[in-house]
Amino acid sequence: MTHEMIIAGFGGQGIMVMGQLLTYAGMLEEKNVSWIPSYGPEMRGGTANCSIIVADEPIGAPIVSESSAVVAMNLPSLDKFESTLRPGGILIINSSLIDKQAQRTDIKIFRVPANDIANELGNAKVANMVALGALVAATKAVDTESVVKAFAKMFAKKPELLAINKTAINRGVEQIH
Repeated sequence: MTHEMIIAGFGGQGIMVMGQLLTYAGMLEEKNVSWIPSYGPEMRGGTANCSIIVADEPIGAPIVSESSAVVAMNLPSLDKFESTLRPGGILIINSSLIDKQAQRTDIKIFRVPANDIANELGNAKVANMVALGALVAATKAVDTESVVKAFAKMFAKKPELLAINKTAINRGVEQIH
């Protein structure tokens, strides 16, 4: 199974970290992975996206042209990447920041209030982890536990961040079930 995913939003929303964690989790599960970041002209506040492939078989090219899943953390990302989804693909919309409906009817759409849940948890910065939890639950590209392990390894110098981020990931998973 090959999962070709695009995660997109404003710079500063933790878009790249989401992609890196997904890739790292895939590596922990001994899958083939690729991660390609793309930044808009401005870093913070500009658009940022990354393409992630998690596959059981070797990856021929790391470019995602037809995605199996898209996470849109802001409206410009929804507008830009909804059309890249293949029929039957998964679209996760951050409904905290996007009130527009998706245009497509041939895809699975999940509206996840990532920022609202993060604020409920007392830390606005974990909205990306809520969205990542939803993505992992919807695609089953990797196990949730692998994402948590990847987080613990990536942020080993900041162990105090693990609990809130694990909770945020799990809250994202709950949005799908």
